[in-house]
Amino acid sequence: MPLPHDLCARLQNAFRARHQRIAVAHSTQNLGILSILLRNGFLTTLTRGTTQNPSPSEFHTVNEAQRRIWADLKYRDDRPVLNHMELISMPSRRIFMSVDEIRSIVTGRRAQFVKPLDMGEIAVVKTKDKENEWLEAREALRLSLSGEVICRAR
Repeated sequence: MPLPHDLCARLQNAFRARHQRIAVAHSTQNLGILSILLRNGFLTTLTRGTTQNPSPSEFHTVNEAQRRIWADLKYRDDRPVLNHMELISMPSRRIFMSVDEIRSIVTGRRAQFVKPLDMGEIAVVKTKDKENEWLEAREALRLSLSGEVICRAR
């Protein structure tokens, strides 16, 4: 299973190289993080496909190793919408936060060495709830779910 830092690095590099579309490995983790970025306006569309092209019809006919998630990157005035994406929870130092600690970083206070979120910045939280496994920090706060804070994007 690919680590989230791989997705963060691929997205930042694709935006800096001015790519229109990027293909990442198909996993629930990548799909969860990319769907949060899509809901918050950092991406244009998400499509399932193969290693060659974004084709939902061919997605189910190929084996697991050739399945990809294609994300269309978003630019405004020829500048990338996603300026920076960084990992918060790392394999060597996992950051799990309670609802009160998530409330702190969302409302502008530091919690567990994590800087507060700025305007227009989001944090991705992985919860233990199977129905809402991948959430943005404000959504997790609204649903009163604690979890691991994976990454932040602005």
